[in-house]
Amino acid sequence: MNKKFAVLILTLMMVMSVVLAGCGSKQEPKEAMKSAATNAMKMTSYEMKSKVVINDLKVTTKDTANDPSMDQVINMVKNADITVDGVYQQEPMQSELTMGINLKGDMSMSFNIPMVMTKEKLYVKVPSIPMLPLPESVVGKYLVLDLKELAEQQGTNVNSLDTAKTQKLSNEVMNTLFNEYDGTKYFKDIDTKDAHLPEGVDAKQVVQFFVTNDNVKEAADIFINKALPKILDIISKDEYKDVVGLSKEEIDNAKNELNSTSKNDLNKGLNDLKNYVKINQFNVNTAINKKGFPTYQDMIMNAEFNDPDTKDNVLLSMQGSNIYSKINEKQTFKIGIPKDTEVVTMEEFQKQMNGVN
Repeated sequence: MNKKFAVLILTLMMVMSVVLAGCGSKQEPKEAMKSAATNAMKMTSYEMKSKVVINDLKVTTKDTANDPSMDQVINMVKNADITVDGVYQQEPMQSELTMGINLKGDMSMSFNIPMVMTKEKLYVKVPSIPMLPLPESVVGKYLVLDLKELAEQQGTNVNSLDTAKTQKLSNEVMNTLFNEYDGTKYFKDIDTKDAHLPEGVDAKQVVQFFVTNDNVKEAADIFINKALPKILDIISKDEYKDVVGLSKEEIDNAKNELNSTSKNDLNKGLNDLKNYVKINQFNVNTAINKKGFPTYQDMIMNAEFNDPDTKDNVLLSMQGSNIYSKINEKQTFKIGIPKDTEVVTMEEFQKQMNGVN
């Protein structure tokens, strides 16, 4: 065979292998998760449905023993759920979401809070809440907030809302975090048939990140000693100072505090974990589609916190999920940007609130 022809065939085979690997094959779990985190930052528009449910909450402290009202609050939060349905587009910047809050127990209540955000304004619809008497003149209207003024009041810069910069920061932090955890100890593939994916979710691969009671000490050690110092270096970069809203002095103080903690104290704290933290279950499943985008994510946590000194005990069981669809497609906004007649300014809102007595 002609050498040039052989080289050409070999080159074509290699190119085909790379293309096919990118299109159809599964990556190693850790690499797949890192790629999905990177691709998530390339999502310029999407629909989103999120839900967080508190399955169980038990708190035993001196306060709960002496204050019956604490039990009422705990029962109200137990089995509560928060939902968020929304739409986002990067250019021109516009997003809207409706947050649903559903509290259970003797003081059960449910209400929705629609919100709309543009590059310059944030609109929050004033809900009707049974336990919070609000003037009828403002209920149902959108409280409008100027994002530039809001940022100045909080001592930050309006650039903290720079989506592209926020995405870049998130990408750096996530990749740094994933890099520190061993791919075989903390990541694994889940068969799509066993992942309990919602109907309509497109998934080529499902990857699980998990922490167990056996490796929680190591996981915390890795985060504190390896990941956290690198994350602090990332957020201290000049390009991110407006995004994180922290001064260089505050970040330097966090670094110094981390460095000044002796190895012995740190190890003692990590060893004490087994005395007051029990991880019954903690895992995050991420479904990745053929284009490498994360289309679904769910988190399950069941943990117990027991302080041997105070005898305070807390059991928390919760789960959450996110579904992303219509990724990088043209979006349809159901709420739209509120009209002037539907809007109330903060000054007007405060005047109406002061008149309620």
